[in-house]
Amino acid sequence: MNQQAQHIILISLEKPKDKNLESDIRWLCDSFGLSSGRDTENMATRIIMNMLSMLAEDDRVTSESIADNLDVRLSRVNHHLRNLIDSGIIYRKKRLLYLRGGSLKAAVQEMRKDSERIFDELEAMAEEIDKKMGLKNR
Repeated sequence: MNQQAQHIILISLEKPKDKNLESDIRWLCDSFGLSSGRDTENMATRIIMNMLSMLAEDDRVTSESIADNLDVRLSRVNHHLRNLIDSGIIYRKKRLLYLRGGSLKAAVQEMRKDSERIFDELEAMAEEIDKKMGLKNR
């Protein structure tokens, strides 16, 4: 099975005090490490918001349509899309972009399953290494 590497970053951040859509999406992106310190214009957040708007209208979402809507270069959008794809929130099928599971909640649930699978594999390997090294579980 040829599996693409997935990078799941989790950052524990305080939820936004003001309840509005943009700050909630920014918090979600920041919590997954999608908005790096260099993303001063919150491009990941803007891309997610734009994509959600297009998906709500049942529009076809492409990187070109996002770049056009946000009035930014396609290369910049593609850079952020790669991070979003690597995280597992969205996926690309041919030229179209999709939200994993069809909603943000479903995407987060599937990412949780992915992380649990990764931790299960890490735990099994750690146990095997402990045994080989003669370390005992407490």
